[in-house]
Amino acid sequence: MYRAAPKSDIDESALTVTAPKTEAAGVKAVTVALERAVEEMGVVRTARTLARVNQRHGFDCPGCAWPEPTGRRRPAEFCENGAKAVAEEATLRTVTPAFFAQHSLEDLAGKSGYWLGQQGRLTHPMVLREGDTHYSPIGWDEAYRLIADTLRGLDSPDQAVFYTSGRTANETAFLYQLLVRSFGTNNLPDCSNMCHESSGTALTGSIGIGKGSVTIDDFSKADLIIVAGQNPGTNHPRMLSALGEAKAHGATVIAVNPLPETGLIGFKDPQTVKGFTGGITIADDLLQIRLGGDMALFQGLAKLLFEAEDRAPGTIVDRAFVDTHTASFAEYEKQMRAVDLGIVEQATGLSRADLDRTAKLLAESKATIICWAMGLTQQVHGVATIEEATNLLLLRGMIGKPGAGVCPVRGHSNVQGDRTMGIWEKMPDAFLDALDREFGITSPREHGWDTVNAIRAMRDGRGTVFFGMGGNFVSATPDTEVTEAALRNCALTVQVSTKLNRSHVVHGRTALILPTLGRTDADLQGGVRQQVSVEDSMSMVHLSTGRLDPVSDQLRSEVAIVCELAEAVFGPGHSVPWGEFRRDYDKIRDAIARVVPGCADYNRKVRGRNGFQLPHPPRDAREFRTATGKANFAVNDLHWLPVPEGRLILQTLRSHDQYNTTIYGLDDRYRGIHNGRRVVLVHPEDITALGFAEDDLVDVISEFGDGTERSVTGFRLVAYPTPRGNAAAYYPETNPLIPLDHVARRSNTPVSKAVTIRLERHTRTVA
Repeated sequence: MYRAAPKSDIDESALTVTAPKTEAAGVKAVTVALERAVEEMGVVRTARTLARVNQRHGFDCPGCAWPEPTGRRRPAEFCENGAKAVAEEATLRTVTPAFFAQHSLEDLAGKSGYWLGQQGRLTHPMVLREGDTHYSPIGWDEAYRLIADTLRGLDSPDQAVFYTSGRTANETAFLYQLLVRSFGTNNLPDCSNMCHESSGTALTGSIGIGKGSVTIDDFSKADLIIVAGQNPGTNHPRMLSALGEAKAHGATVIAVNPLPETGLIGFKDPQTVKGFTGGITIADDLLQIRLGGDMALFQGLAKLLFEAEDRAPGTIVDRAFVDTHTASFAEYEKQMRAVDLGIVEQATGLSRADLDRTAKLLAESKATIICWAMGLTQQVHGVATIEEATNLLLLRGMIGKPGAGVCPVRGHSNVQGDRTMGIWEKMPDAFLDALDREFGITSPREHGWDTVNAIRAMRDGRGTVFFGMGGNFVSATPDTEVTEAALRNCALTVQVSTKLNRSHVVHGRTALILPTLGRTDADLQGGVRQQVSVEDSMSMVHLSTGRLDPVSDQLRSEVAIVCELAEAVFGPGHSVPWGEFRRDYDKIRDAIARVVPGCADYNRKVRGRNGFQLPHPPRDAREFRTATGKANFAVNDLHWLPVPEGRLILQTLRSHDQYNTTIYGLDDRYRGIHNGRRVVLVHPEDITALGFAEDDLVDVISEFGDGTERSVTGFRLVAYPTPRGNAAAYYPETNPLIPLDHVARRSNTPVSKAVTIRLERHTRTVA
């Protein structure tokens, strides 16, 4: 059997820097994708697997949640990073019990997350008992008994934390939250808490639903698309095709971002002739905004729109929409007219000409979409910032019409579906009532812990069991030292995983690793092939069918793991038919249809050509299910982040060889970073002004108003065209800089996009 050797660990001394690229994708992306795929899977497995990615009878890419087209699909309906994600999951490398016998916990703890992930797929359930130095094999039944005995021995169900990754399919998510609520707690933190929680909080208050209002087809109908705080070329590369199609239909695209991102500068679509010749420019304009200045931008644009309305009454404000469908407009108008454009220029770093030019496009557009991602959500005032972006659309009547609306671009492939299925610590009573009626249980009504509060609880000894359904909790969360100490404070940690990661070496007194099937793997229950379903960023629900033979007969599906664990916890005769659900996933979907709003007739509709779209009242009927019964203009005081003398404002971000915490390789080629990751990107004039030179090694220290400091060491300075006073560096290496209490107001999302730092010279050699 083909099995490439895993790569060696990171050697930061090999790091090199070249000029940033000006074009994304193209032949190079195809070459890299195929090289990585063949390296991991071999030629035949690569051909069989990539041909099925995002196809109607194939499997959903385990990467991002960008939707598939509703019409004809291309033969290669995936991007470079999607191919890397598939290769990582479908690799022929394996991590067997012999691997764990060879490598002690002390050995593994000294490896990087990159090295751990490169070792391959987990093949057997493993246990680390208190006092052991190595993981050892354990049978599935014994593992379930260990978990069940520990859970039943708790003083309260609320001592357990049940985390979920966004790659968990709808069927698993529904059963997982059913198990957790049957057990008696709402402690269901998930990765949404760390990414788009600010979006959901803002949109629920503004329009009555925490999801985007546009469809993939709206992009070709838009006049203006604003892409704010987002890097599609690396994080959602298939979005570039949608933006390219929008431009072909006459749309203008504005990028709002501190860094000039290659994918928005130039795009070579490798599946078109033009992609091999000249490519296209995606962004017609780049507003290179200072970190923390987005709220000021949206408020400044609103002020300019009101001034334009004064010059031409009845042409800018959509009075019919505002009067019929919105509340608090007068208060909002008063607040925006008082905005000081001088402060806006100072906060954003943009010129008055930049503001005027953008306001004119907003005023002239008949259909506007505003897209955003972590650049907006992971700010202290992220919720208010997203409300201000939504206010601009409401002002112009850009909700519930073709080619217009709000578009939060989700990361993980089913993070939105998990929330729909009930993975939330604060699910409304109506959902819990329906769950109780369907299954004869009594769901707890007290809200549970989100991610930040779960870490606090484990730190303080109030949470003693951690169960992770996928993901890499340690590397995804802030304040790494505190998070690791919190997990080590637990009596039991359980990780349901496909591959080795940092969370397996940061463990409770007893720890379990339960190996699971991935999206690419065939899921046979009783000899019958099963399918799962996922929801994309635009509320489309569709099926996913894995076909590859699993690398081990010890792998269990996530559905099977949940059902078998539930049987161990609750014993025979429980009111939930766990055995039936494990054997036939259609029965799970029938239950979802009776419980989850918008999912009636699930099994029939999900088998349609494109699956089905969940209801969205603002989009479908301009119906706003808020407390006022209307869309609400939010009224916010202006906040922004000045740069203190001798300091910088840092944002953390991904490299191009990375998806969330999974690091595929060591090249961020669009930014010109090669063979390393411990870099900090700083404007060349700031490097000089702070007394350094390019290529110097520095320590990065984060500072907060209460005197709190955090540090990371041995980072290489790279001159980069950031705004003056701003800097950027990769996570998870910089997660230690973010204190647990540095969170967004109202959403409790860790703030990673506006962190005050100072640089100090590093005097030790980087290992």
